[in-house]
Amino acid sequence: MIDQNTQTQSTTAPPLTLGKGRWLSGWDAENTAQWAAGGRGIARRNLNWSIACEFLGFVIWQLWSVVVVFLPAAGFGYSSSELFWLISMPSLVGATLRIPYTFMVARFGGRNWTIISVLLLLLPATGLAICTANPDTPFSTMLVVAALAGLGGGNFASSMANITFFFPAREKGWALGLNAAGGNLGAAVAQLAVPLVVTGLAAGSLNLPFAGLMWIPLILAAAVGAWLYMDNITTAKSDVAGSLAALREPHMWILALLYIGTFGSFIGFAGVFPKLLLDTFGKGTGFTLGYATLSLAFLGALVGSLARPYGGRLADRWGGARVTMVCFALLATVTLVQVWTLPLHNFWLFLGLFLLLFAAAGAGNGSTYRMIPLVFALRAGSDDDGMGATRKGAAALGLISAIGAYGGFLVPQLLNASKTATGGYAGAFYGFVACYVALMGLTWFVYLRRSSAARLQEL
Repeated sequence: MIDQNTQTQSTTAPPLTLGKGRWLSGWDAENTAQWAAGGRGIARRNLNWSIACEFLGFVIWQLWSVVVVFLPAAGFGYSSSELFWLISMPSLVGATLRIPYTFMVARFGGRNWTIISVLLLLLPATGLAICTANPDTPFSTMLVVAALAGLGGGNFASSMANITFFFPAREKGWALGLNAAGGNLGAAVAQLAVPLVVTGLAAGSLNLPFAGLMWIPLILAAAVGAWLYMDNITTAKSDVAGSLAALREPHMWILALLYIGTFGSFIGFAGVFPKLLLDTFGKGTGFTLGYATLSLAFLGALVGSLARPYGGRLADRWGGARVTMVCFALLATVTLVQVWTLPLHNFWLFLGLFLLLFAAAGAGNGSTYRMIPLVFALRAGSDDDGMGATRKGAAALGLISAIGAYGGFLVPQLLNASKTATGGYAGAFYGFVACYVALMGLTWFVYLRRSSAARLQEL
């Protein structure tokens, strides 16, 4: 039986008021009348600018993954280990910032925080341009500037939290998927555009400051767009209690481990892929286009980004746990074949296997993220703390996205440790295989095993 008040609410659009500073009052995404009367247009307008700003966040977050490849040629005498630190430091900072960034939308407003967070990207972009202009820049200074790039990684959490408030439950998955995919593509665009610009605009020489300077006009344009066209919602509230409750839920930590294996692999390998190509095959891995150099490293991040929504779609059809387990099986198999075929020194085989790895990791991102709200919803009967399952699941989404991003730090550092200890990467790859097998077993044991108390057939 439908409650009369609920029925009235769904057929009558409550008035919307846009106040000073673009604060939107009376917003109710679940109200179908308000949604049809203009709410959809408001939500999509905010989504479009959110994607643009988050895209630039990922660009800045991943800049150092491609810049480090050019540092030796530009006269910087850093060791291989130091280069790995420059790659991994943005991920460490970005993952950590995702936790406080989750609560910034409710504190400052979605529009206001989007403007602030995108303008903060000027710091790492400008800092990179200044530091790479001088080959005598101390490594400690360069590391601090690389850490500032983590500001771009934090943007994901606030962007996703903001868009959550704009869309009804029936369209939330679609909107969040577009927002995430648009951000992830920033990693691929950075790795494609930077080599072209730093070599092409320099007319045959190398001008690394362009790697930071080229994004400044786009950052300013995105900030102006957010200021003009985005909105704050007066009813957006942080759920600190829900987050604390989610932290006490064992399944949040299990899902966080799975997300480290999927998203952590994607962002970690995306960060090191340009360096791995250079270390393994030298400089002959790209193409010359006039004065510019086209590196194929961007294909990894591109494939992983495009595979993410398909992972979510497969999860809707076959179950998130099943798809995630298959993705871990593919990750383990492809990584093992990669190690065994390294002695062949075949570039195209190496590239092809890595693209399969990126596809599996990207699809796993989508399927694992799809599991999170379902796990909490289907376990609603086991709640004993008075906290709603939906509320805990929503809070867990932000926390798990933050924890998973630490994979962007772990993957480069494990490769660095292997390179330092053995002179090669085989040891790290075998370690990754063991992790993928363990995570595949964990997925089966907790969510698919017939005798498991936590078995959830819908997953």
